[in-house]
Order: sequence, then C-alpha cells, then structure tokens
Amino acid sequence: MNLFKHFTAKRLSALLITILLLLTTGCGSTQPGSGSKAGQESGENPAALVYGSGDYTRINPAMDEHGEINILIFDGLTAHNGRNEVVPALAKDWEFDDSSYTYTFHLEEGVTWHDGTAFSADDVAFTIEAIMNPENGSENAPDYEDVKKITVIDEHTISFKLSAPNAAFLDYMSMPILPKHLLEGEDMQTSDFFRSPVGTGPYKLERWDEGQAITLVKNDSYFKGAADIDSIIFKIVTDDNVRAVQMQSGELDLALLTPRDAEKFKNNDKYRVYHMQTSDYRGILFNFQHEYWTTHRDIIPAVCYALDRQSMLDAVLLGSGIAAYGPLQRNIYNNEDVEHYDYDPAAAEQILKDAGCTKQSDGFYYRDNEKIGFVISVGAGDQVRLDLAQAAAQQLKQVGIDCSVEVPAQIDWSGQMAYLIGWGSPFDADDHTYKVFGTGKGANYSGYSNALVDQYLAKARESDQPKVRARAYDKFQEELAADPAFAFICYVDADYVSVPALHGISEQTVMGHHGVGIFWNVTDWTFTRD
Repeated sequence: MNLFKHFTAKRLSALLITILLLLTTGCGSTQPGSGSKAGQESGENPAALVYGSGDYTRINPAMDEHGEINILIFDGLTAHNGRNEVVPALAKDWEFDDSSYTYTFHLEEGVTWHDGTAFSADDVAFTIEAIMNPENGSENAPDYEDVKKITVIDEHTISFKLSAPNAAFLDYMSMPILPKHLLEGEDMQTSDFFRSPVGTGPYKLERWDEGQAITLVKNDSYFKGAADIDSIIFKIVTDDNVRAVQMQSGELDLALLTPRDAEKFKNNDKYRVYHMQTSDYRGILFNFQHEYWTTHRDIIPAVCYALDRQSMLDAVLLGSGIAAYGPLQRNIYNNEDVEHYDYDPAAAEQILKDAGCTKQSDGFYYRDNEKIGFVISVGAGDQVRLDLAQAAAQQLKQVGIDCSVEVPAQIDWSGQMAYLIGWGSPFDADDHTYKVFGTGKGANYSGYSNALVDQYLAKARESDQPKVRARAYDKFQEELAADPAFAFICYVDADYVSVPALHGISEQTVMGHHGVGIFWNVTDWTFTRD
C-alpha cells in the first residue's frame, strides 16, 4: 500500500529516498560535540550559544514544515512579531486588490544571499512554485492551493492572484524563501543543498557534524542588522532525558525540556526557566488507511470518552497545559460548545455495547470473535508522548479496550494503527486545520476524509469576513467532534531553560507546534559567557 494514496510515483520515490536519509542519520562525522564545556576547553567558539536540538536529516523548509533552525537561516516575505501578528520581512510592504484578489509585494532592496548573490522576486516565485508543484510532494502545498497566478513584475515586485480572499495568505508568506540560482533544476526532496543551505537570514551555516552539531555564525550583512550573538550551535540531543542531564552539566545554554525535567531547574539561580504558552496539542491519531478502522471506526467515540485527560495532564505534564477537545482551543475561532468527550468510562462502555461488542471473562470487549484493541505508535525520544500514550493505553484497558504502545524505529504512516500525534499553530485558524484534516491534503497523515469538514474548511479559508469564518469554523469543529480524526488529549506548554547570561527571550509569545518560535527575535538577544 502506498504511503499516501494520492502520491504520484515520483513523490513516493522522493519519500523513500528521504526515509533512507533518516535511516543513515548518526552515521556521519564522529567529531566531538560542540557543547559549552567542550567549546571552552578546546578554545573553539567560546562565545557560542549552545542550544539543545533535535536531529536534522536536512534543512528544507519548503518541503518540511517544522524546524526551529529555519528562521535563523532563512527569511520569508512576512514574519511574525511577539504577538504572532504579521509584519514585514523580505517584503517591505504590500497591497491587496479586492476586485481581483491580488496581493502585490514590494521587496527590500540590497538584500543578498549568504553567498553574496542578490536576492530578487525570481527567488520568491521559484520557491512558491516549487511548493505548489505536486511532483515535489511538499506538505506545505495546501497553503497555496488558491494561488492562480504568480507574476514577477520586476526585480523587487511580485504579485499573487488568488481564486478567493484568504485571510491566512499573509501568514503563509512567512514561508522561508529559497535561492533559485542554487536550486533551479535540483530535486526539491534530495538536493545536496538541503545539507548545506544558503539563506538570507541572520545566521549562516558554518559546519554540520552529522548527528552531533550544526554550527551557525552570524550574518554580518543581514539586511535588518547583524545579530549580537556571534555563533549558535544546535547540539543534537534527541532524547528528552539526556537533554536535561546536559543542561545540568553545563553542556547546553538553552533547551526545551519536559515539564518534569524543567521542574528540577526552578528556584536555582544558576538557571532561568521560561514557562511559555503554546498552541501545541497532543492526541491519538487514528490511521484510517489501516483496515482496522474500516470495521471499527464506530468505536472511536468510546476511545475519546475513556481518556481521563486531567489525570494525564497532572501526572505527565505536572499541570503544564490544558485538557484538549479540539484543534482551535487557543485560537479566536474556538468553539467551546462542541462535544468535549469529558472522561466518562460508563459512556465509553455503552458505546461499545451499542456497537454490538460484548465483554468476555478476560475483561475485554469482543465483536465478531475479535478482541477490540489497537496499538499506539510513538516517535523515539519524546518522553512526554510516550508517557501520554502509556497512560492512555492503561485507561483504555480499564474500559475493556486492549490497547498497547510501541516505539518503532521509524514511522509507518500507512501501516500503523494509531499514533500519538501533535499539531497546532499560533497563527491563522486555517493553519494546521485545512492541510491536517482536509481530504488528501499534505499534512493529513491519518487519511481522514469527511465531506462536511472539507466544505467548512474551504468556506472559512475563502472568506475574509470574520463572521463568515466564525460560522464556518464552528461547523467544522462540530463535525470533527461528531466524527473524530483524533482523540484529543492536551495542549502542552513549553518549558525552556537557559543560563542567566542569555537575555532577550520573549516569554509572553505563544509558541507553536513542538514549542517552535523561541528564536523569532534572536537578533535582539545578548549572551556573554562567564
């Protein structure tokens, strides 16, 4: 079975190559890591800020959505400020013609790529067209579905004609722009460029020790002014628990830790803990590409009722977040009146009985002589997701659903039964809804399909009227609750820990998925090693 039913053969080939890259991660350079202590002892990068990072197999913001490093290397036409509002970046200003649904952007002049080549409107057109090209398989492609025509007016002016108003379009133009002169004719999934990226951003790549560290140095020619911190090292620490140990040992200067680990650093003047709100939720993704849910989709509400979200929030996150019932709880378009599936084990068992299931002597429900149960897959190294999955499995067993947890070596989106998923955006409501729940969209990894959900999401994105969008998002959330794609669990707040010498972090900014967003104002940060 194909990874996604709608993939072309070329897209599937590109994904298989990407998987091979993932499998080879960590088999490269064996040079020592570049942590704080190591840097001081060796005399290299004594002023470098060392950040505890997950691993990267490539840096490709056009094809992959998430990556904290992207904002350091690249710029979009727009950006977001500390209140997550759209502000100018590579585009100094723009206008919108509401008669033709056309945005015209006027670009900053004198901007250069890290290799010294001049940035121009051709780079913008190249990037967005590459994302829109279905042969490239970008999960970001749904963000630009309504773009009908791109016109390079001159070197510093470009227009985008849309099929309808899209209130999220300016948010999506924060997409990092890539250099046409280095990528034209290259494979957008496998090009070597994505191991040695060149951007226009405040930092440029100096060195990549595979599986160990990615070293960035500041771009002295940055068009918005050079950063204060000379170098930032993304030290690869894939295990949450190890990251906490290395923060404590002085190998890291900044890291996102689990709530339980962050608790150890509170009330200690050697560290500063930033507790930051996020739009980042967790839930159980049901893989509708798996035949199990063809037969058992009707028991999903029972799964939802069986979850004691508050107990998981208290035990796993130490209260660092909120119980979740939908994807827009921290958005202006949240509908609080939808079904929350509050913990109700009796309701869960009644749904199972009404579906023709019977409880047998082993305490589990059966239907047609088949035990009701499934496996939740969890990505390696994420302790919070693992703990949530294990707690959920135990709660499901208590209502007669035989649930277990596995941590596979790699994620099999089409073959697994369920996954402990995470999504969420602090920006427009269209982000992380249209492409996550829309039929066949780039980030719909569950294979979920609901015609009414598609209809309401399309109506919301095609209107620039807040009242129209509010009604559409209300309907979307009602239908999603009636026919769940996920069993939502909780929103996970971000606990960053730093050394006191680091200044400038915007603690009030709402972070995105994976807590991403901490570096939005990195050019304002200061850091002086003792």
